[in-house]
Order: sequence, then C-alpha cells, then structure tokens
Amino acid sequence: MENQAGTFFGKNLANVQLDVSIAAYTKVPKSWRDENYTTDFNKFYYIMEGEGYVKVNNETFYPKAGELYLLPSGSVQSYGTINDNTFGKYWCHFTAKIGDFHLFQLMKTPVFIRPDEFELEEKFQQLITNMHSDRLSSTFRVHSILLEIIAVFIENSQTIHFKMNASPSFDKMDAILTYIEEHLDGNLSVEALAQIANFHPNYFISVFKNFTCFSPIQYINRRKIEKAKELLAVSEQTVSSISDSVGMELSYFSRAFKELTGLSPTSFRELSVKSRIK
Repeated sequence: MENQAGTFFGKNLANVQLDVSIAAYTKVPKSWRDENYTTDFNKFYYIMEGEGYVKVNNETFYPKAGELYLLPSGSVQSYGTINDNTFGKYWCHFTAKIGDFHLFQLMKTPVFIRPDEFELEEKFQQLITNMHSDRLSSTFRVHSILLEIIAVFIENSQTIHFKMNASPSFDKMDAILTYIEEHLDGNLSVEALAQIANFHPNYFISVFKNFTCFSPIQYINRRKIEKAKELLAVSEQTVSSISDSVGMELSYFSRAFKELTGLSPTSFRELSVKSRIK
C-alpha cells in the first residue's frame, strides 16, 4: 500500500461518512445475474462457498471461498452463476464519503483480497445482527464494524492509489491543508487561504466544508489544539510559550483548548505526565 496519501487523506479519512443500506447472507439462486450496470453505492461480497463470476469495468473474476470483493460505486459491474454450485456469500451495500466525494472514487483499490487471520464471517454476522436491531447502540455498532472491514481491506491491499485529480478543487484543497499544517504558528485568515486557492471567500468556505466537514476556522483551531497537545505532552515549554507557538493569544488558547478537550492545558499536561509514569 502506498504511504503518501496527501494531507487531505491523512487528516480526513477518519471523517468518512458511512451509511449501510442492507447486509445479509445469501445462497444465490441459479438465476442470479445482471449485466453492465452501475450503482451509486459500494458492495462487499465475502465468499463462503460456490462458484460464479463478477465483472468490474473490463475485468472478470471468478471468486473463491475466503475472498473479500469490493465493487465500488460508479464502476460498470456484471455478475452471474456458472453452474448449480452457486455462491453462498455475506454481502452489504454501503456508501462511504468524505465531504461530497465517494471514498472509493478517490481511492483506487484492488477488486479483492484474501485476508489473513481475520474473523470476517463473525464481523458480517455482527453487522447483520445490528442492522436488524432497534437498540440505540446498533447504529454505532454498524458503523464501527464496517469501518473495521474497510480497514482490513485496505491493510491487505498491496497497492492503493489516491486520485489527487478527482476534481479541479482537490489539488487546491490538499495544498491549502498542507499550507495550514506548515503555518499553524501564524494568524491564518479565511481571506488569505481563499486567495491562495484563487477562490472567492464565500465559495472557499463552502468548498472547504465539503472537503473536511468543518469550517476553515474550526479546522484551523482543531489542528492548532492538536499540535498544542503534542507539545504539552512531550515538551517542557510553558503554556504561554505553547500558545504563542500555535499563533493563539493565551486566554483564547486556554478557552479553545478546554472546549475541544474538556481539560485546561495545565490539567492535560498533568494527566499526560501521570499516564507516562504508569
């Protein structure tokens, strides 16, 4: 897997928005077949038994038991049976988006993996159970299980390619996030960032929020506080010095830090020291 994901991916993969529409186990009938269609959702097929084929764009595959297939949204797909020994498979339909972008249109992955030592069958059973549960916690469980399956797919993919030219705005936003990371000690204004991207400030705010799920000011403050947390945990700089190093006036820094972490900078440092001692 490629390590260079760009600042946008590195900072925003955790913000992926998931929605699972259906999950089930099916022993498909011999009539299971469709040709050359596209969907606006992704599909996972985890093959348990049987034979058949799937086609993604121009490639045809004959899945085997133990293989996990990812059929991404927007691709041209076909599937069908080849004899009476039909697939028995766990499957789900889901969307995964970062801002307005479908994750697997930004990230090109292999069509299938054969995961090692991971209880995918159990995970799919848990996914199905929680999809049909009315417990308040079930939605959280569904998302966490799907995230784990996606993580396993990515970890077991030998090659991942990031499509940095997925939209005219993408390269610009990645450059903006890089600029923010390199200038966290400064006074970063929306107007200055919009000028770098050559966008009108109002349009820049809209595009930025679609990419990151935060307004520019919210994102900048979060990144400043994250940097401050690192400095509080590993350095002996004073709180005042750290507030200067992230370009924030002390009283505003202390207030923003507590709003985002629930602790004052001093309390956070004390807790970090105690955790290291343990």
